[in-house]
Amino acid sequence: MLLRRHILSLAALTCALGAPAVQAQGAYPSKPIRMIVPFPPGGGTDILARLVSSKLTEVNKWTVVADNKPGAGGTIGITEAVKAAPTGYDLVMGQKDNLVIGPWLYKNLPWDPTKDLTAVAHVAYTPVVIATSASSRFKTLADVVAAAKAAPGTITYGSPGNGTSIHLAGDLFEKAAGVKLSHVPYKGSNPALMDALAGNVDLLVSSLPSAMGQIKAGKLHPLAVTSAKRSSSLPDVPTVAESGFKGFDVSTWYGVFAPAGTPAAVVKTLNTEVNKLLAMAEVKAAINAQGAEPQAMTPEQFSTLLKTEYQQWKGIVEASGAKIE
Repeated sequence: MLLRRHILSLAALTCALGAPAVQAQGAYPSKPIRMIVPFPPGGGTDILARLVSSKLTEVNKWTVVADNKPGAGGTIGITEAVKAAPTGYDLVMGQKDNLVIGPWLYKNLPWDPTKDLTAVAHVAYTPVVIATSASSRFKTLADVVAAAKAAPGTITYGSPGNGTSIHLAGDLFEKAAGVKLSHVPYKGSNPALMDALAGNVDLLVSSLPSAMGQIKAGKLHPLAVTSAKRSSSLPDVPTVAESGFKGFDVSTWYGVFAPAGTPAAVVKTLNTEVNKLLAMAEVKAAINAQGAEPQAMTPEQFSTLLKTEYQQWKGIVEASGAKIE
C-alpha cells in the first residue's frame, strides 16, 4: 500500500513538473510574427517579404508584420535576426546578397550564415537586369560597351549597395566586356532606381522585382538580363550572353530564415505554409509580375543551396577586389 502511494505521488509530481513545459510550447503561432526586411521599402526583398507576410496573415489568420531594418548591404537586419530568440516569432527575408556575399566583404561580422541561421523556406529567384531611363541615349548593351570603351570610367551604374550580388553582377559584366564602368552604390534598390530614372546615373543594375514596376510603366528601358535564359516576365529582353558574352549567368534568390536553434516543428510549420502559398495561382502571378520565379524547397534543400553558394562566391568576391571596411 505504501509503495502504491509512493508511485502515485511520483506520477503526480512528474505530471506537475511536465505541465508547464507542455503549456509553454502551446500552438504555433500564438502571437504576432515579425518578418525583418534587411533593406529599405520598395526594393525586391521588401516586395517579396510583404507579399509572404500579408498572405500568411490572410490565409492562415496569423499576424505577420514586415519590419524594415536596412543598412550595410543587408547585414544589419541579418544581425538583428541572428540575435533574436529562436522561437519562430522573429524571421528574416534573407537573400544571396547578405547571406552568401556579405560575409566575405564585411570584416568581423558577428555571425556565420551557415551556422547562426536556420533555412526555413526558399521563396523565389530572379535574374539581375541592366537598364537605363527611357530617355537614355543607350538603347542596347552594345551601345553601353561602345561608349565605355571610348571613354573608360565615365559611364556610371547604380546598384543597391557595395558588395551586393547586383554590384558584383556589374563587376562581372565589366570583366566579361573588357570595359571600365564607374560604380555608384546606394543604400537599397529604390534610391538607385530613382537616380537612374532622373538620369543621375547612366545605368541601373537591379533585381527584376525592384525594377519591374518602372519597366512596365515605360519609364525604365531594360537592356539585358543576367541569367542564362530569358526571363519569362521579359521574354523580349535578351540575356547578357545573347548580347555577345557567352556563358554569363548571374541570378539571386530570396528566402525566409530564422535564428539557429528554432524548433524543428516550428520550421516545418513555416516551411509547409510558405510552400502552400507558392503553389497558389495568385501568389505565383504576383511573384511573376515582379520579374521573379517562385520556387519551393524543403528546409534541407534550401540549407544545401545556402552552403554551396556560400563557398562558391568566396572566390568571386576575392577576384572582384570588393572590400567594405
